[in-house]
Amino acid sequence: MILQHWFDILFPPRVDEITLRGISNDEFLALVAPRLVSETRPETIVLLSFDNPFVRAAIHEAKYRGNERAFELLALVLAEYLRDCDDIGRTTSYIVPVPLGKKRQKERGFNQVEEIVRGAMRECEIKVGTNVLVRTHETISQVSLPRHKREENMRSAFSALHQADPTCSYIVVDDVLTTGATLQAAINALKGAGAEHIIPLALAH
Repeated sequence: MILQHWFDILFPPRVDEITLRGISNDEFLALVAPRLVSETRPETIVLLSFDNPFVRAAIHEAKYRGNERAFELLALVLAEYLRDCDDIGRTTSYIVPVPLGKKRQKERGFNQVEEIVRGAMRECEIKVGTNVLVRTHETISQVSLPRHKREENMRSAFSALHQADPTCSYIVVDDVLTTGATLQAAINALKGAGAEHIIPLALAH
């Protein structure tokens, strides 16, 4: 604790970083409340509420800072849900993290959703489909765009690299769902490639 105190004086931690220190794994898992939201077709399964300060801190720290603690907490949530999901295990399943564009991934150095998925899959027997979808063009940040602009921004943003197997389940994962434009674009790309069983999943909403 003394070492941490001096380290914080030398390198002041971010507010979100401090927030994540205040919650244990079990306390974070207790925040999970899966529900369906209708912003996409099929409807998206959402695991956490973005309004919760701990969830918001974890999402921000994962997305913009590559925070290992944030990756760990969000991976635990995803793994916990997938272990108990009735739709998983009946058929061969692929978990597909929504891909970033090459430019944005190069700038960040990572795809936060892919990092979370890979962490979760250490606990689950599901194939990670990082080569299922590709971002076909760079899109501007969705944060400040209204709904209709988000849909326009994401139109045809993804393409499937291969023909999908209609007997498989494809679990498409994003970190945050707002209007659903990003996940819907990914769903549409998979449908266009022949996927018949698609499960959209967002960590927070």
